[in-house]
Amino acid sequence: MTDLPTTARTDQPAGEALTGYLTAQAGVFLRALPLVVGEAGARAGTLPGGPGGQAAAGTAELLRAVRRIGGALHTYAAGFEPEWSERTRAELRWLLELLAQEPGCLRRSARLLAALDSLSETDPRRPGMLAGHQGAPKARALLERQLTLARTRAHSTLLQELRSARLHALADRMTLLAGEVPLVESQPELAGQAVAALELLSAGVAALPPARAPYGGEGLHRLSVVPPQGQSQAPGPTVEVDADAALAADDAPWGRVRILVKRARYALEVCGERLAGLDEVDEVLDRHQDAADAAVTVATAARTPRITPATAYVLGVVHADQRLEVEAARYAFGRRWPNLQQHGWHEWASS
Repeated sequence: MTDLPTTARTDQPAGEALTGYLTAQAGVFLRALPLVVGEAGARAGTLPGGPGGQAAAGTAELLRAVRRIGGALHTYAAGFEPEWSERTRAELRWLLELLAQEPGCLRRSARLLAALDSLSETDPRRPGMLAGHQGAPKARALLERQLTLARTRAHSTLLQELRSARLHALADRMTLLAGEVPLVESQPELAGQAVAALELLSAGVAALPPARAPYGGEGLHRLSVVPPQGQSQAPGPTVEVDADAALAADDAPWGRVRILVKRARYALEVCGERLAGLDEVDEVLDRHQDAADAAVTVATAARTPRITPATAYVLGVVHADQRLEVEAARYAFGRRWPNLQQHGWHEWASS
């Protein structure tokens, strides 16, 4: 399913452009919502996942619409009635968090189990670091169990909220939005607000931590030396709160830039424009977020009481592997961002 929404022409007045974009996205929302209800009911008990751990089609479509409507309301807030805009954005944030939980569990499950299987590869031509390690099967079973439980809980919460008055009220808002957008009389220029979103993105990138040494590739997967299993092994990911807080603080600026990239993308879509490379940067930062979330999941699993040292060691290796994936995404972003800047959005806005 395409991720390219209907966009406005750049020669349209601001009010017409915003109305066309939001009514189109509200229509997508209303068409996707019944699909999500049907998918959620059909998945009950079985919890099948999509290819590569992706969300089901209706959920993915609804998530795209929610993000785009919320992004447009944020960037072009000056063009809407303030009270309506703030309330709608708050409800959309609630729905976004609700819808994203189960697909997030799917992605983490697919990512972590694939990483563990790769690290446990026994091919003599390219053995994984954990090939033949006694802790690998138990670590895999532990991750599967905890991720399945998390997904089941997320699914139950979704089923409950899909029947809630709050969601019905939001659907009513989208029904009204599909017919009429509550705009203010004096509409600011769209291009100027889109450029402001891009400048916020540029400032966010400038505030990122200094680049570290370049990522060197699949380091863990190329290693074949495993500590002797009869000896005491290093524990898994550190359980010190300070270490967790340090990683979270390190990841936070990248999470903010990811949000700014999406807002900039949607701001340009309202104008009927696309900036070459912005979609690619968005995908890189999505991978960064997924890897960081997966590392947190492994660290949580390593705190499970009474796991064996061998299991803890395997979880530690998987945790390190995901942090390497975080660094790989940052390196890829650093390679792409300078090229993106060269496209000159200021020239586009003044043309």
